[in-house]
Amino acid sequence: MTIDSFMFTPNRNDEIVRILVGLGIKRNVAKVLVYLVDVIEGPSRMIERGTDLRQPEVSVALKWLIQTGWVESREGRAEGKGRPVKMFRLVRTMAEVIGMIEQEKVRDAEHQRVLLARLKEIVLK
Repeated sequence: MTIDSFMFTPNRNDEIVRILVGLGIKRNVAKVLVYLVDVIEGPSRMIERGTDLRQPEVSVALKWLIQTGWVESREGRAEGKGRPVKMFRLVRTMAEVIGMIEQEKVRDAEHQRVLLARLKEIVLK
């Protein structure tokens, strides 16, 4: 079974959010990310309801997710008359997202290792 083939459930979702937060992802971003795994595409209003976040929180999370390249938006048709709505969808699989987080953490760990080695070199001479 791959990371993208199992069903996300409320208990799993909560645990995934906790793990993502532990890895340095902001809680609201993690909640939106995990929510978008379960939906093909949706407007921010639907994401607000599904994540129990307020509109500004969802907007900030979506902006971050778009900047990372994990989510994209497009103009969608509004129901009935009215202005178009933005639709959001995940453009990376969870396996890709996890891989990207892992690469970042490995880079961070290597950078800290180099700094510690330099610190030892200076201090312990």
